[in-house]
Amino acid sequence: MKTRLNVYFSPDLLRRVEDLADRKRLSRSSIVEAAVASFLSPDEPDHREAAFARRLDHLSRQVQRLDRDLGISVEALALFIRFWLAVTPPLPRDAHAAAQAKGRERYQEFLETLGRRLAKGKGLLQEISAEVTTPTKEAGSGSE
Repeated sequence: MKTRLNVYFSPDLLRRVEDLADRKRLSRSSIVEAAVASFLSPDEPDHREAAFARRLDHLSRQVQRLDRDLGISVEALALFIRFWLAVTPPLPRDAHAAAQAKGRERYQEFLETLGRRLAKGKGLLQEISAEVTTPTKEAGSGSE
C-alpha cells in the first residue's frame, strides 16, 4: 500500500518530470519515487563520487589534448622561425622602408586569411591530425 503525498514543483521541474515520464512511458509518481529513493539511498555519495571521477577523467583528457596541441604549435612556430632566419638574407639599408611597407601589407593579408580559416572552423592541428591518421601514397617517397 502506498501513501499519498502532495508536493509542489517549479513549472520547469514539473515539465522535466513529465517529459521523462512520457519518454520512458512511466507515471510521474514512479519517476518522483525513484528520484527520492535514489537521493535517500546510502550509496548515493558513491554515485556522486563516481560522477565526479568521470568528469575529472574527461577534464584530464581535455587538458592532455590542449597540452599536446600547444606543444605542436610551439614546435611549428620554432621550426618556422629557425627556417626563416636561416634562409632570409639581410636587407640593404635603403630597402628597409619598402620592406616594412610590404611587411605591413603582407601582415594584413595574413590576418584576413587567418580570419577566413578560423571562420571555417578548420585549423592546422586538424589538418595535421588528418594527415597523420590517413597515410597517403606519397608517404613512402621520402619527400620531407
